[in-house]
Parts: sequence; structure tokens; C-alpha cells
Amino acid sequence: MSNSNSELQPELPGPMKDSGDDGGNDSKPEGSNGTAGRHSSRGSITISDNESLPDPDETETRQQAPGRETGNDLSDPWEELDPTFEVVDLNHQRLTKIDERIMQLSVVEVLTFRWNQLKSIENLQCLVTLKELEFYDNQITEIQNLEALVNLEILDISFNRIRKIQNLGSLKKLRKLFLCANKIGKIENLNELTNLETLELGDNRLRAIENIEHLTKLKELYIGKNKITKLQNLDKLENLEILSIQSNRILVIENLEKLSKLEQLYISHNGLEKIEGLSSNKELTTIDLAGNRIKLIENLDGLPKLEEFWFNDNFLDDWHQIDNLRHAPLKTVYFERNPIWQNGNDPNYRRRIKLALPSLTQIDATMCR
Repeated sequence: MSNSNSELQPELPGPMKDSGDDGGNDSKPEGSNGTAGRHSSRGSITISDNESLPDPDETETRQQAPGRETGNDLSDPWEELDPTFEVVDLNHQRLTKIDERIMQLSVVEVLTFRWNQLKSIENLQCLVTLKELEFYDNQITEIQNLEALVNLEILDISFNRIRKIQNLGSLKKLRKLFLCANKIGKIENLNELTNLETLELGDNRLRAIENIEHLTKLKELYIGKNKITKLQNLDKLENLEILSIQSNRILVIENLEKLSKLEQLYISHNGLEKIEGLSSNKELTTIDLAGNRIKLIENLDGLPKLEEFWFNDNFLDDWHQIDNLRHAPLKTVYFERNPIWQNGNDPNYRRRIKLALPSLTQIDATMCR
């Protein structure tokens, strides 16, 4: 255990970039499956067992610490708690329950339980100062017992076994909610979360975009790796800046006209055959269309701020189509594994793209010289 004043710096969420099917875990660039943290140096506790695990060949009988499995030569993490700590990290502790001693944390603002074996959320009702709470990668089956945490701003229960969104109505201050990689079949019970800015529901079992009309402050929506067939019910999200809906079953780009602040659209690995429906999204800087069935580059003339265009793994076979991107201040493009790529055997492939789009600094995964 260490007690320091170092800052806790969880990872920032990001869009999914994955070509897999409906199962498995999301693959995301640069630390995209954690909570976004922001806090100054303050009293904190970090309890880690990574360097304290016993030799697996040892046969010595060891005493079981409360809330964890036998076989660990570790101190009891609950005894290390101090009521004055504001940041408490109980990650990777093999905890199977939350001990009642957690309730002594009278000023805690950040509490993380990553990589444990917790099956339920309990004994947190006294932690009313809590602002960030994380249960990433546990075995939780139900969202419950959070009603008293009225100051909570960030909640991460990703990579668990939750089937329903529920019991969040009292968390009026919640700004970021991460529920990716669960078993959720429907977007529901979010009407009270009117301050929500980030919603992560990737890698679940969603079939429709629904029940989000009240989330008018939402800036980031991640719903990739589901079974969604249609872009709909997004009209009220006029503050949305990022929409990530990769690896679904979308056939048409539509119903995005009201998203005038949209800056990033990730819609790769769907069933798209045409670029359309983006003329009103003047703020777009990034479009990910990889892994679709698109043959023509069209209908992008009205996007003057486009800098990132990801179009790999499509059906582009005409070099002249690239000229339709000349209007944009592009920095990065991906065209590999299109017919024009010729299986990587065309020695002039990169040169031709650079000549057509001289503003580029990166082609595919390689920087331009």
C-alpha cells in the first residue's frame, strides 16, 4: 500500500475502432475504455497487489482477508483506509464484496474498484461526497444502491454483467456514464440525467437508438458494436460533438440534420453503400467510413473543416474519386485495402494520393515525408 498526494489520472474515453462482430471487447485507440479524470493533488490511497502475489507453488496456509479470496499473502485493504482520503484506489484486489468499513470515508471524491470480482454494489450510501466511481471489469449484475450519491459526476460500470439500465434517477449531477461491454438490450431510464455529456454503451445488445431525447447536453455518444439498424431519435441532441456507431447494421446515413455541432462521426463496419446525409454537419473534422461497401466519394463538398477521412476497406476503384476531396483541408486519409490499393503492390499509390491531396501529413498508417 502506498499513501501519496499524486494525482489519479484515469484514461479518457474515445471512439471505438474495431472490425469485429457483435461479440468480444471493444478495441479503442489510446486508452478509450476508462473514465475521464480531472482533479488536483490531494490526499489519496493506492493499494495494489501486483507485486505482492504469493508464489503459486507455496503450500503454506494463509489467512483470508475480508472481502477477498483465499491464497493471497496480502494485508487487509479495508484496514488501510483513512477517513481523510479523497482519492481511494482499490484496483486489482480480488475483492468479492465491498466491506462496511468503506463507509468511514467521509470526504472521498474518487473511488475505483477496477479488476476485482465484485458481484454487487453495496455499502456506499454514506459516501455523499463522491464525484467519481468506477467498477470497471467486475461481475456486477445490477445497477443498485447508488441513490444517495447525489454529487456523483462520473460513473463507470463497464465490462460487467448488467442487463438493464436502472436506478440512476437521483444522480442529477452525472456528466459521464460508461456502461460498455455489458448485456444491455435497451436504452432506457435516463430521462432524469439531463446533465449527461458522455454516454458509452458500446458492445452491448442494443437494437435501437431510443429514449435519449431528454439528454440535450450530450456531447459524446458511443454505441458501437451493437445490433442497431437505423440512425434515428437524434434530433434533440443538438450539442452532440462525437457520434460513434461502428460495427452495427446501419445501411443509410440519415437523420443527422439537426446535429449542427457534430465534429466526429465514426460509422465504420456497417452496411453503407453511399456517402450521403451530411450536408448540414458543417463542423465535421473526422469521418470514419472504413469497412463499408462504398464505391464513390461524393456529397462531401459542404464540409469545409474535414481533416480526417478514414475510407479503408471499401470498394473504391477509381482514382479520380479522390479529387472530390480537394476542397477539404485534409491531414489524414486511409485508403488501404480498396481496389486502388492493389494489395499494396502499386509503387505509386502514396505518391498519387499526395499529389491529389497536397495538404496531407499522413496516408494510411504512415506519415508523409
